Amino acid sequence: MNIHPVLRALGADPALLRNSLETMRRSAARWRERDEVAGVLAQMEGFAAGLAIEECPALAALFRQGDCAARELALGFVAETAAALANASLGYVGAPHFADGVLSTLLLARSGNVTLSLVAVDGAGLSEMPAPVTVDFSDCEIWSHVLSGTARAEQVERIGCDGNGAAFDRRMLRLGPGTVFNRDARRFALLVHEVEGSLVSLRLQRRRAAAAPTREYALADGTMVHQAAGNARDSRSELMMALLGRMERADAAPLLAELAREAGAAALRWQALRECLALDTLTGFRTLSAVADTVDDELAAPARALRARLVKTHPRLAEIGPCQA
Repeated sequence: MNIHPVLRALGADPALLRNSLETMRRSAARWRERDEVAGVLAQMEGFAAGLAIEECPALAALFRQGDCAARELALGFVAETAAALANASLGYVGAPHFADGVLSTLLLARSGNVTLSLVAVDGAGLSEMPAPVTVDFSDCEIWSHVLSGTARAEQVERIGCDGNGAAFDRRMLRLGPGTVFNRDARRFALLVHEVEGSLVSLRLQRRRAAAAPTREYALADGTMVHQAAGNARDSRSELMMALLGRMERADAAPLLAELAREAGAAALRWQALRECLALDTLTGFRTLSAVADTVDDELAAPARALRARLVKTHPRLAEIGPCQA
């Protein structure tokens, strides 16, 4: 096996790797200590707590048309990181990042439900992808400032929706260096169709604390094709409920019944109800009936429809009365 001399040296002297990591750590610290960066980081906590962006002047400057603050912040990070990498054997950037050949993201800072990231869309990779056939809307606010590159994009506005689908208003956009836009992602989505070279943007995102589910719709007719939990807590709960169901833990049915009846995200309660029905028919059907007969419950109508289908398929279920406890 041919082992590169640098790798061989690292294996022989672990201190070289530790020094590389320390070099990268110090470069990140120097960037954060810059006055312009420290001001942004200090205001992210208040922004996460609910302050308007206008009440956070350092953050607002990053997303103000014609302001060079966003470019200076990003270039400062790149300069510090590149200099550190030049002096660090096999050093790496410690910030969380993601890349799939088309989209790349690098997290610069986080405070609670707020993130500040560099986002790049690769034009060559995008050109090999099929045209989008769906669009999704999530419960967050997004501010973007294009730093380099140009793109042909489309804004999709959700102008009406019900439990099964939505209607859209669509308009084309041209993005280029200096383009600044913010959007309520519950109502507006952005589809990037074509990029010349790479499109690099600074993005600020604030997810709402009790975020509603993310919903994905077919562009052709507005049919809802997928729904996902809008926050990590609900997502973890849904995974745990699914696991209990696959483990056939019938002893969990009372807890699932309680989750289905209490206040909370409709999607989470509905899954709890389904898993409860699968694990314990008696407990599940009584819970389904309790939800169906609640006047002001948003799940009442779908619960009544499901109860009717189940009784039609299994007539003996009609004999189950309400819980006497």
